[in-house]
Amino acid sequence: MEAKEVKRLCKGRSEDQQQIIHYFCDERGCLSKGVLDSEFDANKTRQIEALNLRKKALGKLGVDEDQVNEVEPIMLEGPIYKNTYKRRGSDNINRYSGYQITYIFCSSDQVYVYQYTMNLDSDEKKERSEEYFYKDITNFTTVDDTEEYKFEISQGSGCLAKTEERNVKIETSEFKIVVPGDAFLCSMIPSDDTEGKIQALKAKLREKKSSK
Repeated sequence: MEAKEVKRLCKGRSEDQQQIIHYFCDERGCLSKGVLDSEFDANKTRQIEALNLRKKALGKLGVDEDQVNEVEPIMLEGPIYKNTYKRRGSDNINRYSGYQITYIFCSSDQVYVYQYTMNLDSDEKKERSEEYFYKDITNFTTVDDTEEYKFEISQGSGCLAKTEERNVKIETSEFKIVVPGDAFLCSMIPSDDTEGKIQALKAKLREKKSSK
């Protein structure tokens, strides 16, 4: 992207937001190595941690920690794929300008969900909180899919560096809380820890359903 356009996009944005824009939009080459993958990762962590989302979640839901310890709380984090910048780093890890963080808490009779969707390059955000009784939940499910998106991909280094846009097929994952006529969708990056907590959540739902 031309420097003039990048400057326009950065106008009025915070220092962290500007760095994110530079990471995705700057050309790499002799005159600029661009924002490093490690700098993007540190920026992302800094922005998310500053939100103190666990505390915000409990406040929005109106519950205390000791009220929602039926199973270990779950935190899901995943990218927003549509209408965001996307770049494959030099380490072959895909990075995005939008992320979604979801907290799931369980009491003895209800499941509480808080979700925060954010853009790292702007102030745009979306919050959602829901409460479900176990008896009203149809099931918890994880959906894995393959989708294709355009990514900025850098090749080479120094004066030989070249950035190109390329269609890339990626694996996506979503966790769903399914209730009659609706589903709460949560973007997630799978891990063994997350999978273990989701299995515990499913087991708790089966236990509550069978006890009725």
